[in-house]
Amino acid sequence: MRLVFAGTPDPAVPSLRALIDAPQHDVIAVVTRPDAPSGRGRTLSRSPVGEVADEAGIPVLTPARPKDPDFLDALRALAPDCCPVVAYGALVPRVALDIPAHGWVNLHFSLLPAWRGAAPVQASVRAGDDITGATTFLLEEGLDTGPTYGVVTEAVGPADTAGDLLGRLAVSGAALLVATMDGIADGTLYAKPQPSDGVSHAPKVTTDDARVDWAAAPLAVDRLVRSVTPAPGAWTTFRGERLGLGPVRAADGELPTLKPGELHVEKRRVLVGTAGGPLVLGEVRPVGKRAMAAPDWARGVRIEAGELLA
Repeated sequence: MRLVFAGTPDPAVPSLRALIDAPQHDVIAVVTRPDAPSGRGRTLSRSPVGEVADEAGIPVLTPARPKDPDFLDALRALAPDCCPVVAYGALVPRVALDIPAHGWVNLHFSLLPAWRGAAPVQASVRAGDDITGATTFLLEEGLDTGPTYGVVTEAVGPADTAGDLLGRLAVSGAALLVATMDGIADGTLYAKPQPSDGVSHAPKVTTDDARVDWAAAPLAVDRLVRSVTPAPGAWTTFRGERLGLGPVRAADGELPTLKPGELHVEKRRVLVGTAGGPLVLGEVRPVGKRAMAAPDWARGVRIEAGELLA
């Protein structure tokens, strides 16, 4: 099939590469978000998907909005059979959805109808799911409500961060997306309506959502931190300044009794109190500094007895 691929961030790259390598399909153009400022110099940078398309010599379209008339005219002129889409980052209007003969087929990183929305992997980790996956479905104007083509499943490990899990799903999901394109092309695959039960939602995770509440249970703190690693990144405050946090772990051995947020420094580890017992801090990132192991940070700031993370 003639395909116009839509996507923007790194997790969409495996799907684009897999479709480029699929001999039965022809990626004739790529749609991605406009170049955006990045780095300390705030220079304009191509999206990861745009960079791959440039390397492959594939034309790149960067509409400010998918409803822009010039973009719609360009898409009609390309006459794609289908538009596979992975984490594009903008709502596609009905007028654009109707252009390709087989519509827009989205790869979503959850087992729909679970975790509809912008942050399904983060939601799955925070909820403590044992199994998640990816789904291909026919895009419509509702939020991830379209009929589905296929799924792949993925176990969620006890130490998985959202980044770990998304990395694996990006690869297995790419194979699913190619298989979905194959099935649509040869007429053997048809979309089926999503079930009406089991619906859950995963809105975008904000920086405020990533602040740790030390009065929560240890398991809840662990899941929260892993769910926002690497982005937007868990954080707390120490001595009135923000402190970034990497994944924590359960503490063993003889443990002190600590108030929520209270710090206890040992030779090889730093403990922090929660509502259900201490956890061991992993990496921390003070404002304006690189990430470092918690014991190294503790020695540098000379934590006093009774000091708290808040």
